[in-house]
Amino acid sequence: MPRSTNSVASRKRRKKILKAARGYFGARSKVYTVAKNAVDKAMGYAFRDRRNKKRAFRRLWIARINAGARQEGTTYSKLIHGLSQSGSTLNRKVLADLAMNHPAAFKAVVNSVKK
Repeated sequence: MPRSTNSVASRKRRKKILKAARGYFGARSKVYTVAKNAVDKAMGYAFRDRRNKKRAFRRLWIARINAGARQEGTTYSKLIHGLSQSGSTLNRKVLADLAMNHPAAFKAVVNSVKK
């Protein structure tokens, strides 16, 4: 029986890696074995950082809410506790946007919690 190498699939596999490595510096975008390592590392970072991005944004929102709350004479923890007690469905992303871009609306939210 003749030897079969399945070169079509092999080439497709290599081209897929090299396409993913486009824009990398030097051999990382040209040499298959180097590109494969670089792409594997990049995919690991991408997987990890999709989760880290959520953490980073939550921290940013909390900092913005806290800054806005302190301007209104309360703290972040008191504000969030009051919102949960009142059954409000405003999340941190919305509260941070209100604190940054709509201070009057944020002030109304804080005042509704203070009472």
